[in-house]
Amino acid sequence: MAVRRATREDVPAIVALLVDDPLGATRETQGEPTAYLRAFEAIDSDPAHELVVLDDGGEVVGTLQLTLLPGLSRGGALRAQVEAVRVASSRRGHGLGEQLVTWAVEESRRRGAVIVQLTTDASRADAHRFYERLGFVASHVGMKLSL
Repeated sequence: MAVRRATREDVPAIVALLVDDPLGATRETQGEPTAYLRAFEAIDSDPAHELVVLDDGGEVVGTLQLTLLPGLSRGGALRAQVEAVRVASSRRGHGLGEQLVTWAVEESRRRGAVIVQLTTDASRADAHRFYERLGFVASHVGMKLSL
């Protein structure tokens, strides 16, 4: 299996992964691709963002987005934000999520980031254990404001 940069053609499979999730099922739709394609174009055209898929012989079985954020804190450090980690429900529990997140950490280090951060929904106890097993620490409280 290979982690590779997502293409426009991967967008339907990525959306299917987002929908194939208890929380995503309530906020994603597979029917109308226009907004997803517009978002893909914005991500793909910005070198600070990388949308990747985990490809198993031509089948997209996982995805995540990596964003590099320059900042003044931590001495002007670059930080990496991991978003939308998803693995196909039929493939969970086989180390694919670990492969994706390990790739993101290694890529972040390669690109000069000093910290990798992510948020995970408070209701996802299994995800919390997964990220802690990979060395992430629940050191902050994340807050969001829906607009």
